[in-house]
Amino acid sequence: MSYSALQIWGIIGTLAIGTFLIRFSFLGLIGNRTMPDIVLRLLRYTPVAVLPGLVAPLVLWPAATGGQPDVVRLVAAAVALAVGLWTRQVIYAILAGFGALYAGLVVAHVL
Repeated sequence: MSYSALQIWGIIGTLAIGTFLIRFSFLGLIGNRTMPDIVLRLLRYTPVAVLPGLVAPLVLWPAATGGQPDVVRLVAAAVALAVGLWTRQVIYAILAGFGALYAGLVVAHVL
């Protein structure tokens, strides 16, 4: 199916308006009110919930290997998970996973 330039710009404009309205409904309408404690407590878990959703596809189906699981990435994810559970610090888990991935890629490149 082929779209004309006008149709593409119409889709982009519609998505921009929709995105604005979604954000405005939260920030513009209730942005100056104090939120209930339960909402504030649940919002603290948002980054912890989003990060695995961003990382999991990169670990399980990496584009660099044509979508095939890679031992180096799986080991780095396991190291990051272990460090995160052990220290309860996200930054340490990220750094440990990065270090394990880098070390694994260097070792794999040398071999």
